[in-house]
Amino acid sequence: MIKRLYPYMHKYKKQLFLACFCVVAETVFELIIPVFMADLIDVGISQGNRDVIMEQGLLMLFCALCSLILGILYARYAALAGQGFGAQLRKAQFEKLQDFTFSNIDHFSTASLITRLSSDTAIIQGAVSNGIRPLVRSPVMMLSALIFTFAINLKLACIFLITMPVLGIGLWIIVHKVAPYYRRMQQAVDKVNVVVQENINAIRVVKAYVRDDYEEAKFDKVSKELQAVSVRSFSTSVWNLPLFQAVVYATMVCLLWFGGNMIFEGSMQVGELTGFLSYVLQILNGLMMLSNVFLMLTRSMAGGERILEVLDEPISMTSPQDSELEIIEGSISFRHVSFKYHSEASENVLSDIHLSIPAGSTIGILGGTGSAKSTLVQLIPRLYDVSEGQVLIDHHDVKEYSLSQLRASIAMVLQKNTLFSGTIRENLLWGNPNADDAALKQALRISCADEFVYAFPNGLDTWLEQGGVNLSGGQKQRLCIARALLKQPKILIFDDSTSAVDSATEQSIKAGLAQLKNTTVIIIAQRISSVMSCDQIIILEDGKVNAVGNHDTLSANNQIYQEIYQSQKEGAML
Repeated sequence: MIKRLYPYMHKYKKQLFLACFCVVAETVFELIIPVFMADLIDVGISQGNRDVIMEQGLLMLFCALCSLILGILYARYAALAGQGFGAQLRKAQFEKLQDFTFSNIDHFSTASLITRLSSDTAIIQGAVSNGIRPLVRSPVMMLSALIFTFAINLKLACIFLITMPVLGIGLWIIVHKVAPYYRRMQQAVDKVNVVVQENINAIRVVKAYVRDDYEEAKFDKVSKELQAVSVRSFSTSVWNLPLFQAVVYATMVCLLWFGGNMIFEGSMQVGELTGFLSYVLQILNGLMMLSNVFLMLTRSMAGGERILEVLDEPISMTSPQDSELEIIEGSISFRHVSFKYHSEASENVLSDIHLSIPAGSTIGILGGTGSAKSTLVQLIPRLYDVSEGQVLIDHHDVKEYSLSQLRASIAMVLQKNTLFSGTIRENLLWGNPNADDAALKQALRISCADEFVYAFPNGLDTWLEQGGVNLSGGQKQRLCIARALLKQPKILIFDDSTSAVDSATEQSIKAGLAQLKNTTVIIIAQRISSVMSCDQIIILEDGKVNAVGNHDTLSANNQIYQEIYQSQKEGAML
């Protein structure tokens, strides 16, 4: 996994190298200090030689200052490397998300994707920023200190041959047990984020139905699940400290016992034992830091695996990059199209759809709930790919167009109106970034949005909150229609996008749309009044084409259309 993630560090490998160099140099200076300290005690203090004391003391001070400066430089370079790595990793995930099709997005929950981009990436980023020092310092310090201890006293250093394997085995057991808990902990974070996201998005519904207690109980449940798995993971990892302390104290007792006997026997001096103990503490401290790194890396591995699941997700839709095809007319054909969301599904959502939509015509689509009206039109800009058959535009399979060219020529106003935080102008310019005020005004006029936009004190520069929550449903729909019109598309699709406006406003919008030239318009609606004037009306039932015709033909011959028309006529009379 480290090999897979390393390319995202490539831009900051210089900072990474400098951080590692600073750690190594800092460690060397720290390791030299006990050598000077031993001479200071054995030669300077024992013999009362002030020159030696001053000389060794100044050398120790110099080493300490160098170590301090290198430590500061390390902190700077490690921060640059870690934060830069995290930024590149987030960027790579976000770019991959932009390539996701609806099928890809269906594999992950929104909350899980947010957690992977934020929490999981932050854990790995922190592991780099905070883990370089112990990961590089510990092996260097341990190896160098071991060499010094064996050089000072070979017999006494052999104690490590017993204590270090004991510590290593204990740490391996802890890491092995705690690893599964870290992944479960991140999955529990996903669940918490799901509940929070749903509650915030549906807060008006929650308040309207007085379901505060229910939502609090649901949140409490997932929160306790996160608490439980966190307690288990940290309860396991916390054994690292007592294990380390037990080994340290046992090692120190053994060293003092055998070292003290050697001093009494005259085979070792006090300064040598003092320097030896200093190196021992450095070795054991290195082991402690290394064990913490292992725990940090274990948690990072769990986050890294989740991030790689996003980066490795195979894109279910390919686009010919060298295609120069452009949509000129806007005719659409469905040739025996069948579709299901998952290949393993037993039944099709759409079955054997065979339709021809002439360029420049206006088509209405009617059908009951679940008749797959929205699914049908989503196949045109390849939001999904057909399971069987072909969708053609201008007599070319939609798969022959590059996705960017295909979708640039098609505008969709979806059932769920989406506006972004920013000004009305900024939201409209999504349709055409180069549109001037005259084009904006015309689009607003056709969509009947000008009547409220210019009534705001700031007009086009009125600020919209996230999702356009400071607008009514009808206002949001009209702004989305205006945004689509600014694209000047060859194919314009309305997916029940006038459901929140009154009949008079809807008729005004339809009159404005009638002015569009050379544009194929598809209108999905629940009200027959929305599609009565269309050139053709398509009736869908259970994912199949039930009938195609104009208002007069269907009124005379189609039972489904007659029932819908009669029910709505009676409803209007009531």
